[in-house]
Amino acid sequence: MSDSIGPGLTTAGPEQTTPRPRPRMSSGERLLMALAGTVALFCLLPIAAVALAALLAQSDTLAHLWETVLLRYMSATALLVVIVAAGTFAIGTATAWLVVMTRFPGRRVLEIMLVLPLAFPAYVMAYAYTHLLDHPGIVQTALREVMGWGPRDYWFPEIRSLGGAAAMLTLVLYPYVYLLARAAFQSQSATTFFAARALGYTAWGAFWRASLPMARPAIAAGVLLATMETIADYGTVAFFGVQTFATGIYTSWFSMADRGAAAQLALGLLSFALLLAALERANRGRAVYHAGRRVEPMTPVPLAGWARWGAVLACGLPVLLGAVLPAVALLAMGVDSGQDLFGRRYRGFIANSLTLATVAAIVTVAAALMLGTIHRTRPGRASAAALYTARLGYAVPGGVIAVGLMVPFAAFDNALDALMRDSFGIGTGLLVTGSIWLLVGAYMVRFLAAAIGAYEGGIAAVSPNVDAAARVLGQGTLGMVRRVHLPLLRPSLMTAALIVFVDVMKELPATLIMRPFNFDTLAVQAHRLASDERLDGAAVPSLVIVAVGLLPVILLMRTLGRRDG
Repeated sequence: MSDSIGPGLTTAGPEQTTPRPRPRMSSGERLLMALAGTVALFCLLPIAAVALAALLAQSDTLAHLWETVLLRYMSATALLVVIVAAGTFAIGTATAWLVVMTRFPGRRVLEIMLVLPLAFPAYVMAYAYTHLLDHPGIVQTALREVMGWGPRDYWFPEIRSLGGAAAMLTLVLYPYVYLLARAAFQSQSATTFFAARALGYTAWGAFWRASLPMARPAIAAGVLLATMETIADYGTVAFFGVQTFATGIYTSWFSMADRGAAAQLALGLLSFALLLAALERANRGRAVYHAGRRVEPMTPVPLAGWARWGAVLACGLPVLLGAVLPAVALLAMGVDSGQDLFGRRYRGFIANSLTLATVAAIVTVAAALMLGTIHRTRPGRASAAALYTARLGYAVPGGVIAVGLMVPFAAFDNALDALMRDSFGIGTGLLVTGSIWLLVGAYMVRFLAAAIGAYEGGIAAVSPNVDAAARVLGQGTLGMVRRVHLPLLRPSLMTAALIVFVDVMKELPATLIMRPFNFDTLAVQAHRLASDERLDGAAVPSLVIVAVGLLPVILLMRTLGRRDG
């Protein structure tokens, strides 16, 4: 209200605040918003295309799948997930607890080396262990020669089985749980553990009742990451002859030429993957733990007697089985193969792999930078939705993304070719389908979440006041990104590019389905030779993939070593 004191004059009542209008969007921000929206829609395309293609498939396709292979795919995939989840939980949690909470001989070295299996793709691990443990392999051959046994005189575990595939996946995926559990145990205060001991619990009881529940969100996140990688795996299960959703998609697409069946299987696998992603997100959203007001670091307990050597065995065995033994086996196989890694043919495989990995890393990091920047400068529902949509790719297996992109773009190419033939008598062929750029787009969808995570980790350390200072100095959004953000984010963006680079080098299902004709990579060559039972030859490209995979692992190991020092 206001009071009149004369014609046209009033005294002001209570001060009223009106929301300050947001500054008008600049041309640079409009460009970034358009590009970010395009990236988000492209990331959403394979999910929508798979769902639509599955719904439009012939009605009898799903019934035929249900009568023949669908139950087998479902049971094998579920059993594989359960075994890998249990194995990665047991190995990752136990080793993390031992290296953080106890002291034993070689602890510092083993604490770092436990990360090494991350460098090995599961299918490469499968090639190495098949060479060692299969019937004509080194171990069984030596047993027959030493014991004088015939082929039917003894029993030996079958490596080419669901159990063998689960073992390979567990060995390469437990570091996800180990790293997250290790960080969780290191951040815990000793006061909670001491309180549990004061209440009469043994050291094991205090771990089970206090330390483990506090680390549960981190451990659960690591296990769920491992299970999502499990359902996305194709190379290992295909080589071991395990029929899962991943192998079913590839078989339906290529062997049976049934795109409807492939789309429906892809939709089933996608539903399972998104369910796991929702569980992981819900797990992180609900769990809140407090260490108390007094934070006291844990004093590691020196182990003695049999316990110390038991700890050495528990932490050394995963390193031996997950890194040392397969590396030695691959080296021996590679030497025996007689293949020339530097010959013209292998130089082509290496060049193709490096080209795809480099281009995909640049495109993916650029997309993450655009999405992150527009969300920072223009926070709101639109930018948040674009960022969330772009993250969905980490939960979508490579085979699903490949099918989801091939279906709409193949339809586009066929429609364009028909239009050009009818209108101008010119056939355009397949302009997009089977091109390198569509394959790079699939890689971007698959690994964009990792690049966004690295960007957010770096930009969190940049104060908003820095952005404000750049604005005061006359920089627009693009100028601020180029002159301020890029120099400050260089380490984070380089890390993101390295992660994407290595993941593309190892990616198999999307590459198999979408690669251009006569454009093979190291992963495809290794898979082809292994499928033909030429394991010695498959070891050569596999060694190169492992060597490239060691780059981020070495950086991670150096980081762990500096923190321990």
